[in-house]
Amino acid sequence: MNNIIQVALAYLDSVKLSRSENTARTYTNALNVFMQILEEKKLPPAETPIEKLSEEAIVWLATALKDTAPATERLYLTATTGFYEYLAAEKLSDINLPRLRLLIKQRARRPGQRLPQFPRENIEKVILYAINMVNLPFEGEREQLRHLRDRAFLLTLADTGLRVHEACGMRRGDVDWSEARAIIIGKGDKEAVVRFSSRAVAALKVYLNTRVQLDGASGRPLTSLPLFARHDKRAGSKVLPMTTTTGRNIVKQRVQEALGEQAAGTITPHSFRHYFVTTVLRGSGGNLKLAQELARHSNVQTTSRYAHLANDELDRGYFEIFE
Repeated sequence: MNNIIQVALAYLDSVKLSRSENTARTYTNALNVFMQILEEKKLPPAETPIEKLSEEAIVWLATALKDTAPATERLYLTATTGFYEYLAAEKLSDINLPRLRLLIKQRARRPGQRLPQFPRENIEKVILYAINMVNLPFEGEREQLRHLRDRAFLLTLADTGLRVHEACGMRRGDVDWSEARAIIIGKGDKEAVVRFSSRAVAALKVYLNTRVQLDGASGRPLTSLPLFARHDKRAGSKVLPMTTTTGRNIVKQRVQEALGEQAAGTITPHSFRHYFVTTVLRGSGGNLKLAQELARHSNVQTTSRYAHLANDELDRGYFEIFE
C-alpha cells in the first residue's frame, strides 16, 4: 500500500521527465509545502495511505497560500492540482476532479490584469552602451569575444522581440543574412519568422567574424554552430551554445555597467521584448496587428496591453495644456 509521500515522489519524477528543470523545481517546492500542511493537519504523508487523501486538502493549501504572492499561489495550486490529476489517472485514489477545481475556484484569488511596465529610457541607455561596447578594452581573445557577443545579444533582443531562450537556442544556419531574417521554433513549438535590424545584423557579423578561427577549428559545419556561444574557461576551445542563465546574466551584468549597481534587477531579457513591442507600436502609429505579428503574440489582446506604453506623447500633450 502506497503512502502519500511515496506517490508524491513518483509524481515529481514524472514531472521531471516531461517538464523543464525550472518547472520541476517549482512543483517540488509546491509539493513540499503541501506535505507540510498535511503534516500539520494530522495527516502525516509518510504514514497515511494515499486513499485517505481527499479533495478537501486543497482547501488547506489554498488557505495557507493567502499570505504568498498571487503568482506563487497560482503556481503551487496548479502543481498540486497536477498531483491530484496524477492520482486519478493512475487510479490510485477516488478523486473527484470537478469538485477539486470548484474548491480551488471558490478560494483562490483571481489574477489581476497588470499592465506591463518597464524603464524605456534606461533600456535605451543600455542599448547605447551596447553599441559602444565594441570600443571596450579587453585582455585576450576570450574577453574580446564576450564583449562582441554581449553587444550583439543585447541589440538582437531589443530589435527582434526574441525571447531569451529563443535567442540562446539559435544556430548560425537559422539566419538568412541576405534577407536579414531567421526561421525559429518559438513558443508552443510553432515555426516563426524573425526579422533583424541593420544594427543587429552588423553587430552579429562583427562578432562572428571575430569568432571565425574558433568556429573553423570546431570541425563542425558552420550552420550547425550556435549563433551565441559560450566564451568562458570551462568551454575552452569548444563552440557551445549559451544557456538561458548565461543570457540573463549578460543582461544583468551589462545593465549594471551601463546604469550602475542600483539598476540591478530593473531590466531583464523580457524587458527588451516589451521595448520591442512598444517601439513597433510607436513607429507604426499604433498598428496592433503589425505589432502582434512581429511579436508573435497568439492573441491581439496580449499586444493591446502594451498600447498604453506607446502613448507617452499623449501625456506630454496633456501636461502642456493642463498644469
